[in-house]
Amino acid sequence: MSGPPWTGWALRPDLLAGAAALAVLAAYTALGLIHELASADRGARWRRLASAGVAIAIGAVSAQLIVLSGEVLPAAASLDRGQLLAACILLVACALMAKALVAKPARSAARLVAAALLFGAGLCAAGVLGLHAFMADAGLGWSLAGLAGAWLLASLGASGAFVIGAARLAPAEPAQRQPRPDRRLPYRTLAAAVAMGATLIATDVAVLLCARLPGGPEGLAGAHPGNEGLTLLAMLGAPAVLLLLLFSTFMENRFRDLLARARDELRRASFTDALTQLPNRLLFEERLQRAAHRADRGGLRMALLFVNLDGLKGVNEAFGQGTGDAVLRIVGQRLRDFCGSALMARAGGDEFLLLFDDDPDPTAVSRRAAALLDEIARPCALDAQRVQVTASIGIALYPEHGAQSRLIPHASAALQAAKRMGGATYSFFEAHMVAGRRDEAELLRDLRGAIEQQSLELVYQPKVHAPSGQITGAEALMRWHHPQRGIVSPLVFIPLAEHYGLINTLGNWAIDEACRQIRVWRNEGLRMRLAINLSVHQLRQPDLAARIAAALKRHRLEPRLLTCEITESIAMDDSPATLEVIEQLAEIGVHLSIDDFGTGYSNLSCLRKLPAEELKIDRSFVLDLETSGDARAIVDAVVKLAQAIGLKVVAEGVENEQQQAILRQLGCDELQGFLFAKPMSARALAHWAMTREGPRALEFRASLFGETRAVELA
Repeated sequence: MSGPPWTGWALRPDLLAGAAALAVLAAYTALGLIHELASADRGARWRRLASAGVAIAIGAVSAQLIVLSGEVLPAAASLDRGQLLAACILLVACALMAKALVAKPARSAARLVAAALLFGAGLCAAGVLGLHAFMADAGLGWSLAGLAGAWLLASLGASGAFVIGAARLAPAEPAQRQPRPDRRLPYRTLAAAVAMGATLIATDVAVLLCARLPGGPEGLAGAHPGNEGLTLLAMLGAPAVLLLLLFSTFMENRFRDLLARARDELRRASFTDALTQLPNRLLFEERLQRAAHRADRGGLRMALLFVNLDGLKGVNEAFGQGTGDAVLRIVGQRLRDFCGSALMARAGGDEFLLLFDDDPDPTAVSRRAAALLDEIARPCALDAQRVQVTASIGIALYPEHGAQSRLIPHASAALQAAKRMGGATYSFFEAHMVAGRRDEAELLRDLRGAIEQQSLELVYQPKVHAPSGQITGAEALMRWHHPQRGIVSPLVFIPLAEHYGLINTLGNWAIDEACRQIRVWRNEGLRMRLAINLSVHQLRQPDLAARIAAALKRHRLEPRLLTCEITESIAMDDSPATLEVIEQLAEIGVHLSIDDFGTGYSNLSCLRKLPAEELKIDRSFVLDLETSGDARAIVDAVVKLAQAIGLKVVAEGVENEQQQAILRQLGCDELQGFLFAKPMSARALAHWAMTREGPRALEFRASLFGETRAVELA
C-alpha cells in the first residue's frame, strides 16, 4: 500500500488520561456486575452478563472517541453508525465468550490463554471497526504487523487482568454462594479494573498507530473539526451510563444482602425456640439424621434422652405462666451447661431432647441421666421465691433400640414408663413399651377405614316382658367384624372412637341405621320398638334432637318406636346444655331410658324432673342377686323408687332362671340377657318373630304386629 507507514496522530496526554479513567470505570463496572455471578438466579445472571459486556463496549468505544477528539478529522469524515454498532456487538460477544472460558469450574492455563487471545482479538477488531466508523470515507489502510502487535499487547494485558481478577470471574463454590454481608469490591478487583482499563486504552492507541491515511500526516491538514456532539456524548454520557450501571449493581447487591439477612434470620427463627434459645425439634431431627449417618460409618452408639419436667403445670397454676416460662429458661440453660457441645433441643412445652453421640455405653448413659436429674432438681431462684421441679427421662440407644426414625418415639415411650413409675427417674426403652401403642394405631387406622366403607353393623338383643315372658322390643348393639382380627368388642373400639373424635360419626350412623331397620321390619309386618345408646359426646351436640327427628322423618317412623338410652351419670349432669338436649329429645316424642342405673350418684330431685320413662338396672347388680343380699336390696329399692315416680324398670344381664325369678318377684317390668337370646342379626330376629323359631320358646307380643297409628311426623 502506498504512502508513509504511519499517520501522524497528535495524541494529547489529558485526553489519554480521561480515556484511561473512563476505561478503568468501565472495567470496574463490568467486574462489579459479574461479582458472585453463580449465586444469582438464571434471569439475573444473563442480565448481569449482558450489562458487563455492554459496559466493556461503552468503555472501549468511548475511550477511542475521546482519544480521537484531539485530532481534526479529514474533511470527508462522517460517522458510520452501522460499523460503530458492529464494533460494540463484537466487543460484547468477545467479552461474554472470554468470561465463559475463564469462569469454568475447572480452570486451566490453556483456557486462560484462549480467553485472553479471544478478548484481545475482540478489542483489536472493535478498534479497527470503530476507527472506520469515525473515518468512514477517509480510505484508511492498515499495517498488518502493527495489528498483530496490537493483538499481542491486548492479549497480554487481558491475561494479566484475568489473573488478577480470577477470584471475581470464577464461579462460587456451593458453600460460598450465599451473599456476604460486605459487598465492597476489594483492592484486587480495583487492580484488575486498572489492568483491564489500561489494556483497553493501550489497545485503542496501538490500533490508532497502525492506521495509514493515503495522504500521510498531511492528510489531516486543512480539515475541519467533526463529530463534536458525539465526542461530548462520550465524555459525559458514557460515564453517566457506567455510573448508573454501577449504582444499580450496588443497589441490587444491597437488596440481596438485606434479603439474605432476612432469610438467615427467618431460618434461624424457624430452627430456634424463642423462649429458651435452644434449637427446636425441627433442627434436632435434621441433625439427628446426620449424626446417625456418622454413627453408621464409624460403628458408634448414640443415646437419645427425652426429658420431661414434672410439676411444671402446678408451677404455672400456683405462680403464673411467667414463672413457668422463667423455670423453662433456667432449665434450658442448665441443659446447655450440662451437655456442653452435645446436641439438644426443646421439643415443645416442658419437653427437651438430648443426644450423646460419643459412643456411650448404657452404664455411662445411666450416670449422665442420674446427674442430669439432680441438676434439674436444684431449686430455681426467681425474685423472692424458690421454685423446684423434677424431671423424668426416657432413654433410647442407637442402633440397639431401632432405626433413627424410631429413636424419638421409642425414647418418648420410655419417658411414659418413667412417668408411670412416679416420675423423677429415668427408664430405658423396651420393646413392650410400644407394642400396645402400635396395635392401637393400627386398630384406629382400620376403624377409620371401616367407618368410611360402612363395614360396621348393628345386632339386636330382645327385651322380654317380665310378667308374661313375651318379647316387647330390642336393643341395637354395634359390632365390628375385622377382616383379620375377627369380631372386635365395642369395649375396645368405642373408647378408641371417643378418644380420637370418631364417636359422633359412629353415633350418627347408628341412629340412621336403627331407623332404617325399624322401617324394614315395619314393611315386613313387625312393629318393633328399638333402643339405641347415646354417648356423652353426642349429647354435647346441640343439633342431636334435630338429627334424630330428621332420621325419623326420612324413614317415615313414629317417634315412640325409638328408645334413646342415656347413662345415669350423663342424665344426672345438671349442665344446662345437657338438660336442654334431653328436653329436646322428649319434645320430638322419642322414648327416654336411663341406662346403667345404680352405678352413679343420682340426684332424686333431678331424676323426678327428667322426662325419662324407664330405668335400666346395671348388670353388675343382676349378676350378684343370687349371692348378695346388698345387691337384692338395691334392686328392690330401685324398683320401688321407679314405681313411686311412675317409671318402668328394665334389668339387663339376666343369665339364669334364678335371676329371672328374683327379678320378677321384685317387680321388674322388662328383662334382657343371654338367658333369653344373644344379640342377633336383624334378619334372624325378624325370622323368629314371623315363624316363632328362635333360641327359646318365647312369644312376641301381639301388639308388635298391629297397625301403625297415623301420626304427623315433624
